[in-house]
Amino acid sequence: MDNILNLKELITQTHKLPTDVLSDASIVIAYFIPFTKELGNTNRIAGDISSPEWALAYEETNAMFVKLNEYIISELRKIGYHAGISPEASTFDQKILKSNWSHRHFAKVAGLGTFGINNMLITKIGCCGRYSTIVTNLDVKPDSPLEDEFCLYKKNKSCGICVKHCPSGALTLDGYDRHKCYVVLRKNAELYTEFGSSYTNKSGDHPNSVGSEVCGKCVVNTPCTFFYRKP
Repeated sequence: MDNILNLKELITQTHKLPTDVLSDASIVIAYFIPFTKELGNTNRIAGDISSPEWALAYEETNAMFVKLNEYIISELRKIGYHAGISPEASTFDQKILKSNWSHRHFAKVAGLGTFGINNMLITKIGCCGRYSTIVTNLDVKPDSPLEDEFCLYKKNKSCGICVKHCPSGALTLDGYDRHKCYVVLRKNAELYTEFGSSYTNKSGDHPNSVGSEVCGKCVVNTPCTFFYRKP
């Protein structure tokens, strides 16, 4: 629980906690949906802009999470447990460019992966995909953060390819500039307006903007994009 409480210090003081969703919350279920290699390749060859396939997959996956989470919550309720999702998970403050509910940080605490210098969570099967979370009072022992380091640059300084792929200069070996990153996200959103917009404004009453705010160049064509999956 201490790792979760630290999220307010790591991200923003307004970041929500599991008990803001359920008063008797015991764990956060975090899961990762990997994209296919074929999808990743469309984004790799698209140049500095995102591929239309990538933008569509982003919106469709976010929409799928809504239905999948509803199903999981209903199944938990059938066996006597409470569960819910944070309303903050689908909101995004365009001023500070931070979410008050970080799926990736909860996933890290749950032991799904470690953060790379691309600011993405690298799992045991890679970082090319999307995350979601559910809060519940399920009576199980939670997993712990991983001790292994999956980012090659953080591990032994042997990589840094994601920095070279970044079209905005937002990624450097020393850090991440979210404002430079957002410039590219908005550029792609102006191109891809036909797929919808997954996120609402801070108050949650209307879409943040028109278009798909995507990029994904730092999670394709890198050593950590896809790891070998054992049968």
